Amino acid sequence: MEEQKKQEQSTQEEQEQFSKSQPENNGKEENKNVPNKESSENKLWAFLSYLNVLCLVALLFKKDSEFVQFHAKQGLVLFIGEFFIWIPFFGWILGVIIFILWIMGIRNVLAGEKKSLPVVGEIAEKIHL
Repeated sequence: MEEQKKQEQSTQEEQEQFSKSQPENNGKEENKNVPNKESSENKLWAFLSYLNVLCLVALLFKKDSEFVQFHAKQGLVLFIGEFFIWIPFFGWILGVIIFILWIMGIRNVLAGEKKSLPVVGEIAEKIHL
């Protein structure tokens, strides 16, 4: 009888040691290599901020999100830049550049990153609302 108690006790101690060595994640697997990502709602608002005049909507209605404001300001700079596309010869070159920057901005939003776009990011940082 005593041997059985000792065996149960040692088994219980082994289980306790094992459970202490395991991270507490309530049965959910956790990937620690994945950086903290923005919520899908903020990503949606940030994505909308690259769609021309909708950048103004994001600037006005999502003032509490630094991520959305960052991308909305860059979207605003791109939106203003689109007015210069109508200049002969220079306009189509600018249009191609804006399109490439637009794609880069949307890629950054979908990745949940706050990366400044070349030239546009510097101008957007100067916007204080």
